[in-house]
Amino acid sequence: MQTANLPAIRACRPAWNKGRIVGQKRPLEPQHVWAIRVRLEIAQQTRELALFNLAIDSKLRGCDLVKLKVADVYAAGQVKRRASIVQSKTRRPVSFEITEGTRKAVAAWLEAPLMIGSEHLWPGRFHERRHISTRQYARLVRDWVTSIGLEPSAYGTHSMRRTKVAQIYRKTGNLRAVQLLLGHMKMDSTVRYLGVELEDALAIAEAVEL
Repeated sequence: MQTANLPAIRACRPAWNKGRIVGQKRPLEPQHVWAIRVRLEIAQQTRELALFNLAIDSKLRGCDLVKLKVADVYAAGQVKRRASIVQSKTRRPVSFEITEGTRKAVAAWLEAPLMIGSEHLWPGRFHERRHISTRQYARLVRDWVTSIGLEPSAYGTHSMRRTKVAQIYRKTGNLRAVQLLLGHMKMDSTVRYLGVELEDALAIAEAVEL
């Protein structure tokens, strides 16, 4: 006797992105950066202040930021002014500046007891983890933006990567500089990443007279 083929019954689940802001995450504005920085300084959260500052300066993807080693940013008894690493995604080198405030924050973090003998700049709290995970980093970013009253779903780890280059582009309109700082291979990637619209392109063109 043949069994009738019945239609599959699927549980009615809400969409994973219902009520969430998806797509490209917003960069932080200068006032947001200062607000978070001041809160971390007042709370004397040495590691988080160093991580936040270096995330802004380095413009690295989260996967590269969490894997940074002490030797990448520290040499000859002091924090470097410039550093260079090979990106995990593209396998291409990218360089970044380390500003004075960030150097002070990183130097203070390197003096912490947890950093004694540590190879990684952001060591994990468990022996099986050499460094913090990207998920831990994402949680920290969420805590930072929430602490100053921002909507956490609108921001993420890529907000940290985009923050400084967004300001550089607004002030200079120099896409090539932004491309080099982000380590993008193609200009199209930089344009999409920044969300450059036609109006931006026209404004740049209008400022150039021949």
